[in-house]
Amino acid sequence: MFKRVIVWFRNDLRVHDHAPLFYASQKAEEVIPVYCFDPRNFGKVNLEIDKTGNHRARFLIESVDNLKNNLVNLGGDLVILQGKPEELLVDIAKKYQVDAIFFSEEVTSEEKKVELNLEGHAWKHGIKTTAYWQSSLYNIQDLPFPVMQTPEVFTQFRKECEKFAKVQPTLPTPKQIKFPNNLNDLGEMPELSTFGLKEPDHSSRSVLVFKGGETEGIRRLQAYFWEKDLLKVYKETRNGLLGSDYSSKFSAWLSMGCLSPRFIYEEVKRYEKERKKNQSTYWLIFELIWRDYFRFICKKHGEKVFQLGGIKNNVDKWSRNENYFWRWANGETGIPFIDANMRELNETGFMSNRGRQNVASFLVNDLGIDWRWGAMYFESQLIDYDVCSNWGNWMYVAGVGNDPRENRYFNIMRQAQNYDRKGDYIRHWIQELAEIPGFDIHQPFELSTSQLKNYKVVLGSTYPHPLVRYKAWI
Repeated sequence: MFKRVIVWFRNDLRVHDHAPLFYASQKAEEVIPVYCFDPRNFGKVNLEIDKTGNHRARFLIESVDNLKNNLVNLGGDLVILQGKPEELLVDIAKKYQVDAIFFSEEVTSEEKKVELNLEGHAWKHGIKTTAYWQSSLYNIQDLPFPVMQTPEVFTQFRKECEKFAKVQPTLPTPKQIKFPNNLNDLGEMPELSTFGLKEPDHSSRSVLVFKGGETEGIRRLQAYFWEKDLLKVYKETRNGLLGSDYSSKFSAWLSMGCLSPRFIYEEVKRYEKERKKNQSTYWLIFELIWRDYFRFICKKHGEKVFQLGGIKNNVDKWSRNENYFWRWANGETGIPFIDANMRELNETGFMSNRGRQNVASFLVNDLGIDWRWGAMYFESQLIDYDVCSNWGNWMYVAGVGNDPRENRYFNIMRQAQNYDRKGDYIRHWIQELAEIPGFDIHQPFELSTSQLKNYKVVLGSTYPHPLVRYKAWI
């Protein structure tokens, strides 16, 4: 039994199914929950891109604030720090005579480096550290193979896990958090301006108002599964582009750990018992397994995930044309299906799965630009940024990841025909093209100057000429 334990929250901003919090409440007389805003996560990366953009930072602050409220409701509180956690956590531990620090284990290099530095620093001062694995659906200890032998092909990974691994039950939320009475310096919640960021404008065109926090995540699940009864059609609708309910949108809350994947899994199983079991209910679990797969692949391959050649060591010739990259990033490529998706991302911090595949393929395969630039831009902008899924998917599209098929090329016009035949998605996000009827809105560069004039469009003025154009698209 410990006298005092710090629970360091990271990408696990919840009180349900939380191993460090649960075991600290069992093993310690008093628990000090801590969240640390690390300035290294808010600097600039290549091309002066914000490592964490304003949409994602806003969602994070909301999530931490909600965590604090949920801890207070359990009799606890949350200490807010700003600085390097490997230093500040040990300082607090020394100040308040803490015996141990419990935290969630991460897998990628930046996070692992912080863990190792924390463990080394704490050990010097006689403070114990315990890391818990809790970020995946399947626990790392329950995999049917050593993690360093994780299959390179997803289908093999999925089949082996489904056959031989079990999903452990969720851990109960502690009934009470015993917080020290003498701890008064709780710190302050930062503003976006603290990190040199501006408050994002609320977009009236957003498919969903994403608000951070466990409470909102559970509310979204309740609405999608139980109130609107949409899980039963998930597989049929998940490739949609417009509207709040074509997919679950759980990814934002999963990415910051506001929702536990095991909690979602248990709710799916309850839905199957109480409502309906079909391909759609299975498919949502299938997507959680994809998320696991990228996590274990990242643990297996380490730094290779972030290198140009990926895990295949396949270093092709990539362009680093900054002008083309920024036209892609700003939604100014002259290809409406690409531009609409990028404008949605920039305005809301979200983009559909179908959109992500298309814009990534366009950047990599049509423009030939270094795939890591795209991955960094998504890291900055996406509110549901997950390091393993993001970099894993970008490797996949770039042909340097885990795909038995060599060519992940997306024919933009064929995709537009399949998923936005009437052009409603383009009209929603590119209003300067809104008067062009039907599918023609996807290819204004195929219309005559007089036709465009009728629709109040001037290529090169009101809307850009296309960066590239292929007969194969048409």
